[in-house]
Amino acid sequence: MAVVSRLIEAAPAEVFDVLADGWLYPLWVVGATHMREVEEDWPAVGSRLHHSVGTWPVMLDDHTEVLDVEWGRRIVLRARAWPSGEARVEIELSPSPEGTTVTMTEYADSGPGAIVPAPVQDIALYPRNVESLARLSAVVTGRARPRPTDLADSSRRGTTSCEPGRDG
Repeated sequence: MAVVSRLIEAAPAEVFDVLADGWLYPLWVVGATHMREVEEDWPAVGSRLHHSVGTWPVMLDDHTEVLDVEWGRRIVLRARAWPSGEARVEIELSPSPEGTTVTMTEYADSGPGAIVPAPVQDIALYPRNVESLARLSAVVTGRARPRPTDLADSSRRGTTSCEPGRDG
């Protein structure tokens, strides 16, 4: 059972907002490469993300389902990636003075991956989940960063065109 924790310098609500936006999963979940659909009631129990895993052109279409959710505190997922199998992923958020400690616990519990001994699963899952939480941190803190409000001044930006026959 791979267990990884990381401090994210943001409030639990800001972290959970990213978890609750299914369209953002390919930005932070290592291996998720394309989001095909996010069910309207995501992240309600039973709702699904329809995603692809792998590298183009060899991608597998599958889905991840919410098994349990405590808004702002915890989400439990069943991540499918057949023919490898299914994994249970639990993400817990704990407030701290510096922000939020996010703990991700994952293990294969169905299909061929489930017969792999836990210590061997950990060898693959631990570094993947360390990177996933690093990416989650970047998405959360990047969304929280103030944005420039004056986009009218294009004097310092170049302009390009994608229209055929035009140089840009």
